[in-house]
Amino acid sequence: MKTIAILVTAATLAVSGAAVSETAVAAGCVKGAVVGGVAGHFAGHHGLLGAGVGCAIGHHEAKKHERERQRIDRGDDPPGGDVR
Repeated sequence: MKTIAILVTAATLAVSGAAVSETAVAAGCVKGAVVGGVAGHFAGHHGLLGAGVGCAIGHHEAKKHERERQRIDRGDDPPGGDVR
């Protein structure tokens, strides 16, 4: 029951943060917070810490994927040049 309460709290905080900030800023945060909260719980009952770190990692990965999509849309060469 405590696990569910922690996960709900982490998800609520992530969603409320997303509602306050821009959508682009919150991209990936909710998914990362849920996954990080579960992982943190099983890694020594650190669900809230895991949710915070998961949010940061999820946001970072979402930005990275968005940059890659923009690069492909523009037709730019991949980073590091052509590897053939």
